[in-house]
Amino acid sequence: MAKDSITKSRRSIAISYVFMFLTLFTIVFGLFAYLFARKISLAQGVEVWLQTHSFWVMRNIVIYILLSLFTSVWFIPLYFYYWDTYMWVTACTVIGVVFAIIAFLFLLNAWLKGMSKFFKNKAVF
Repeated sequence: MAKDSITKSRRSIAISYVFMFLTLFTIVFGLFAYLFARKISLAQGVEVWLQTHSFWVMRNIVIYILLSLFTSVWFIPLYFYYWDTYMWVTACTVIGVVFAIIAFLFLLNAWLKGMSKFFKNKAVF
């Protein structure tokens, strides 16, 4: 593999890790991270450790989006103002906050693990 293509692949993975970190604040950046990682996973002749990083980013972005969707379901009762007086709405809100924290910590842990392996030029799995 040529030196230029390795540099481009590393740059794309680095950009996808930056977007992966920004996904912690809004899911829109997760789509960009997924697309940059997908570009590397579909490329021919990419080194194995770079492909593992692209699959790692794609996998964790999908899991985070699913966790976020599941978390958002718990906040639906807050939309109805009259229901706010019931105890079960408060319980749903607390459960939603717990799942939001779990999703946040999941992606933060995946990002830290991926970045530490990326700087060592090792496969992430």
